[in-house]
Amino acid sequence: MTSFFKAIEDLFVNVLFAPLDAMRFMDSWWGANAINWIFMIIGAVAMVYWMLELKKYNDKGEEDQDTSAHSYL
Repeated sequence: MTSFFKAIEDLFVNVLFAPLDAMRFMDSWWGANAINWIFMIIGAVAMVYWMLELKKYNDKGEEDQDTSAHSYL
């Protein structure tokens, strides 16, 4: 089991977090935090898309929104 956990450690430390280690010693705040901004933009776009999809289904009026629609209510 020890080798299994060491393999997981090696995967994360040496492979998946390697780009973050490369950005660690940059002098530019914008350059060092570019990956955070990219994730924030992706999250914002996904949230807007999801809200538009929810509005589309809500406008169709297909869902039963009665308070007794579920047995546990």
